Amino acid sequence: MDRYKEIEAFVQVMEHGSLAAAALHAGITPVMMGRRIDALEKRLGTQLMHRSTRRLVLTDAGARFLDECRPLLAQWAQAEASVAAQKHQASGHLIVSAPAAFGRLHVAPHASAFLKAHPAVKLSFNLTDRVVDLVREGYDMGIRIGGAIDPNFVAIRLATNQRVVCGTPAYFRRHGKPQTLDDLARHHCLAFNLQGGQQRGWYFQQDGKTVTVRAEGNLDCNDGELLHRWVSEGLGLGWRSTWEIQAQLQRGELVTVLDEFALPAYDILAVYPQQRHLPAKVRFFIDHLKKTFSKPNYWLK
Repeated sequence: MDRYKEIEAFVQVMEHGSLAAAALHAGITPVMMGRRIDALEKRLGTQLMHRSTRRLVLTDAGARFLDECRPLLAQWAQAEASVAAQKHQASGHLIVSAPAAFGRLHVAPHASAFLKAHPAVKLSFNLTDRVVDLVREGYDMGIRIGGAIDPNFVAIRLATNQRVVCGTPAYFRRHGKPQTLDDLARHHCLAFNLQGGQQRGWYFQQDGKTVTVRAEGNLDCNDGELLHRWVSEGLGLGWRSTWEIQAQLQRGELVTVLDEFALPAYDILAVYPQQRHLPAKVRFFIDHLKKTFSKPNYWLK
């Protein structure tokens, strides 16, 4: 029989004055309560109380044992309450990985509001376009935009994204709009260079298949924010994510083309290693981002 239950039964019996009263409080039968006391006395090898039909009287050993057990049970209850409270109160050091530009625009700016609501948390960000190994490199969670997710990770959808070809109205007045994928060869395509890791080209969907178009122009670099700026300045076409240009599209500053060839939308995800008990700091930060991203017109600011 469980030692804790035996000790708890002993203390309850003495506090309530009878087996029947203690059993009623614990939600068990008086017989079960008596068996727990019997098991405790047998294990200890001593009698803790004298029992009669009219009253209970502690032995000297029982009195000493009762004095020692009461604070132990109180400490146990406090320990359980402390652990249970962690499910409702975030604390500790939360280490988050996110893509560089997305992290700067849509993750890190929301840290102050999160810390205000959860002052016991310390936040650290690593903003990089490299796909980090969350477990080996010691991250609590990461933000991923598309791509395959390790089956050992849990993925939570935060928002959706789509890659589109876009340019300014002024650029299209000068150069016209491409009507087919082959037309891209006659435009200035602002793309990542070899150092930017995207030399494979831009991806599209044609005749039910994914196709790649080599994107070339008179400018390239390894920085997505710089490419976005060049597109916004009318220097060429960009293959940009809707999470970074949605507001410009709404204002008419950028216009999309070749939409019929765009790949389907895909998810922006929060990912973390599978674990039996998810720390509150991770759960609350994911909830914070989901709530923020779902606000009306958030992506149009």
